[in-house]
Formats: sequence, C-alpha cells, structure tokens
Amino acid sequence: MKLSYPSKVYLNGEWLKPEAAKISVFDRGFLFGDGIYEVIPFYCGKLFLLKEHLERLRYSLKEVELKCDISDFEALILKAIDLAELNKDDGAIYIQVSRGMAPRTHYFPESYDATVLMYAYKTNLRGFQDQFKDVVVSNDLRWHRCDIKSVSLMANILANTEAKKGGFAENIMIRDGFFTEGSHSSLFFVKNDTVYTHPNGKFILPGITRNLLIKLCKDNDIEIVEKGLPVSALDEVTEVFITGTTTQITAIKNLHFPDKIVHFGDEIGKVTKRLQQLFSEEVKNQTGVDID
Repeated sequence: MKLSYPSKVYLNGEWLKPEAAKISVFDRGFLFGDGIYEVIPFYCGKLFLLKEHLERLRYSLKEVELKCDISDFEALILKAIDLAELNKDDGAIYIQVSRGMAPRTHYFPESYDATVLMYAYKTNLRGFQDQFKDVVVSNDLRWHRCDIKSVSLMANILANTEAKKGGFAENIMIRDGFFTEGSHSSLFFVKNDTVYTHPNGKFILPGITRNLLIKLCKDNDIEIVEKGLPVSALDEVTEVFITGTTTQITAIKNLHFPDKIVHFGDEIGKVTKRLQQLFSEEVKNQTGVDID
C-alpha cells in the first residue's frame, strides 16, 4: 500500500489539514524526542483493544512524568476515524504526546502544556496469515527502557533501515546472548510445541498484541513460557513468528545472521497457524469483523 498523509489531524484542540498543523521549533518533542506515542488498530472502523492501548499510553506518560489529560482521547479517536472517512476501512490511529514548548534544557521544564497530535490512517490489516517472511538478526543497541513507547527511536530506525536495505521484513535483536524482540515487533519461538517469548521488563515493549497472544495460549491449552530464548537454543526451535499492532501475527521463514541462515521450513508451522486462527476469531469477537 502506498504511504500517504492523512486528510485531517488533531493538534492541541483543533482539527486541521496537515499543511495547516504547526508546532513550535522549541517543542521538546522536536528538540529532544521528549514524548511518547501509541498506535491503535481498527477493522472496518471498529477499534480493537482500545482499552489496552490507552492503558499502555498512560503507563508511558507516567514513566516519563509527562502530564497530559487523556480522558477525552476515546472520543477524539472516534472522531479521527469519522473525519478520515474510514468507518468502513481497516486502519490505525496514531497518537503522539510531547512535553510541549519550553526553553531548551536537558531537564524537565517546571511548567508546560503538552503537545497532542492524533490522526487516523488507512493500512492493510488483511492477509497476514499468508505471509512467510525473512528477517535479519543484529545486536540490540537500544537503551534500557524499551518498556516505554518513546518517540526517541533512533536505534530502532537504524535497525529497521538495515533490514529494509537488505530486503528483510524485520530486524530481530539479541542482547547478552538472548533474543529480545524486533525493531518494531514482539518475538515468539516454538520449541517442542511450547511457545517462548521474552518476559516483560526494561528490555522489551509490553506489546498489546503480544499480551493478547499470551492470553490466547493460556485460554486454549497452548503452553507458553515467558523466558528469554538464548541464541544457543535456536537449533531446537521449529517455528518463529512476530506480532504487532499492524504486523498482527506474521510467520518467519528464515533468520539471517552475519555468518549463516537458519531455516524454519517451507510452510507456516502448525502452532503459528493455530494462533493466527485464534487471533482472527478474537478480532471477530471484539469487532464483529471477519478478517480471514
């Protein structure tokens, strides 16, 4: 799908055309990346896991001590979809909150008005069940607060750009000998029909789709272990997949290391397929939309 700009954006209390939306050159989001963001999917205009995404937004705001009242965000999100005329389409909501305009200092300003940006955009959320992707593997060079959904994403951008230049779907990262996650996705392995994923903490983002998938495993008698997988155990792995708001559940065919390629078969594995099916059923249960 060709990338494009939204027709309307919400900025600090106003709905504007993108070309009319302006922020100060002294906005701390611009100067420092001092802000957080959230992305929320919708299917045929129906929001999916809204409560969970807003809760993560609150968590990120709290962790960086950024004061912003989000009590009206749900109404704004619905209006964003309506103004974008996406009530019958699949897409996502982008929300960004920065610490606003202030004289440039490396510490938080004593007072500020948060800058709030929001818009809806169309994106393809169908067909993930048929995707079987190659990914590259590299060292995790990010900071130690990956649990915060910060707009300061330079390490992620470098990793994902490396993947794109090589023709790969994602960059899977390793820290201290253990797999953590992708540059913009959560990571899962299947070993002896048991699903493994890195535990929540400071080294991964608490993915909303990831958390749903863990619940689906527990509710459907699929053994799930929240434990970091060492690179040394990769020979025992039979399936790999990544999850995310727009990634959903995407199977991985090959892991490309600097010195080798690890292959995971010519067809998507049975556990991955089962979880994709359960995910699609959950989308239908919550939104009424059939995405198969």
